[in-house]
Amino acid sequence: MVEALEIPEGVREGNEKLVLVTPAAGAKLSALTEREQKGDYLRVKITGGGCNGLSYKMKFVAAPKRGDILVRSSGALILVDTKSALYLKGTELDYSDKMVGGGFKFSNPNAKSSCSCGESFSI
Repeated sequence: MVEALEIPEGVREGNEKLVLVTPAAGAKLSALTEREQKGDYLRVKITGGGCNGLSYKMKFVAAPKRGDILVRSSGALILVDTKSALYLKGTELDYSDKMVGGGFKFSNPNAKSSCSCGESFSI
């Protein structure tokens, strides 16, 4: 069971005030974790780039790194590095299976503006 995993040394436990995964996103992440077989953790990172200066990156990883923050939300194990945490605080990750405009969506209260594709933002 996902909730029973121990927190590795050097990794802090965060909460849903950092990143909240909706039930729809949690279900999709669970299905993708099984299908991809790349690890049980989803790393969410903010990097420079995109049309608004900052962009979201997500990838499955097998284990956390020292200094990571682990958030358990809707059955998902989310890893955030401390730098990205500054930009993500209060963010909600949702998922929609609509044909047009579907996929994962970030709702970030810190973003002053975002592009129409929803993959980049500015502070």
